[in-house]
Amino acid sequence: MSVAKDNGLTPRQIVEELDRYIVGQTAAKRAVAIALRNRWRRQRLSGEIREEVIPKNILMIGPTGVGKTEIARRLARLAHAPFIKVEATKFTEVGYVGRDVDSIIRDLVELGVRMMQQEKMAEVKDRATEQAEEALLDLLIPGRREPRPPKPLQAMAAMLGQRPFEPEAEPPSPESSSTRDKLRGMLREGMLEEAKVEIEVEESRLPFMQIFSPAGMEEMGMNLQDMLGGMMPKMRRRRTVTVAEAREILTFQQAQSMIDQDQVVSEAVRRVEESGIVFLDELDKIAGRESTHGPDVSREGVQRDILPIVEGSTVMTKYGPVRTDHILFIAAGAFHVSKPSDLIPELQGRFPLRVELSSLGEQDFVRILTEPQNSLIRQYAELLAVDGVTLEFTDEGIREVAAIAQQVNEQSENIGARRLHTVMEKLIEEVSYHAPEIRPTTVRVTAEYVRERLESLAKNVDLSRYIL
Repeated sequence: MSVAKDNGLTPRQIVEELDRYIVGQTAAKRAVAIALRNRWRRQRLSGEIREEVIPKNILMIGPTGVGKTEIARRLARLAHAPFIKVEATKFTEVGYVGRDVDSIIRDLVELGVRMMQQEKMAEVKDRATEQAEEALLDLLIPGRREPRPPKPLQAMAAMLGQRPFEPEAEPPSPESSSTRDKLRGMLREGMLEEAKVEIEVEESRLPFMQIFSPAGMEEMGMNLQDMLGGMMPKMRRRRTVTVAEAREILTFQQAQSMIDQDQVVSEAVRRVEESGIVFLDELDKIAGRESTHGPDVSREGVQRDILPIVEGSTVMTKYGPVRTDHILFIAAGAFHVSKPSDLIPELQGRFPLRVELSSLGEQDFVRILTEPQNSLIRQYAELLAVDGVTLEFTDEGIREVAAIAQQVNEQSENIGARRLHTVMEKLIEEVSYHAPEIRPTTVRVTAEYVRERLESLAKNVDLSRYIL
């Protein structure tokens, strides 16, 4: 089985796919496209050379709101790879209050296991649905007898965790096959969705147990909780739910029973090691020369703690050891105050590819509003369409929104494309508030409409700092 589901997209195809969601920043797109293609190439090597080929980590340099995070996130979706975004500022040097950097890999593995579990469950969904349907029919047919209670030895074995307790069911009572077929037909046609049935669900004996552990010992806390939870028997509780809810619960239970959890963990760890992507944001905030006091005291220490993970080490997780040699790290930062050369030399060397993302201007904003597959304008149009309001933007109206966003960015803090969200929200605020009362109607957003609602705010510099 392949560790990732990417189908060998060429760098050009990857860039074209990213272009559907992100405007501009061609250099950054090309860099990540080549990195993803090289990963695909490495997986097709064999022997010693495969282990020697390490990913070329990328450092993205650019102001906020220009697409750094979105490029990394979309890349992970293209590769079907475990992806985690972390802020460098939340970690501290060992000995200080805060999270240790190993938790990055532990969190990534947790995501990988969840991702693999969902994939495995999707593979058996059809069979699980069929079995859930049969279980529903058993619940719906009158005269169904309760399962026998557990025998004392069975209950004791369950408490010791040797094997899960499955109650013995009485032999099925004689029933008419025509009744079952009739109910099956009604079930498939959706005629019984609101009918009530009683089902059994498993729950932990200690649902509110929480274990607190000091910084750097998160894994010990998790393992202790898992150990204590495993010693307790699975508790079953009866719930009365609708047929629609019961179908989802039963399908999930059947799918869970069909997959091999050990195989899920093994494949997930392998995928994380071979295809995992870590996006390390705000790297510039931990750059800077060593200081002996104030907030800078542990900056270099954090860099030195991050270094082993980036250069390749083994991190212990609840699922076993995980190697980080072939995990791709993409770091990002604005580097307004500090610069990449302020990082410790060893860490600089672990990010050999550096790409600079350009600031966005008025024309870029126009493209962002219109070109991406799920552009902001389309999002607002679809939202208001739910209330029966048709939102139409003229080309002049779009250009005016972009111009005002650019003007506010120049007058106050430049937050890039994120400014469009605040401008658009203020522009549509009135329509959005009254939409349920004025439907059905069509709202045409022209340049005059935009100026009428936003121009006075944009010109008032002090007011725009707080509203736009």
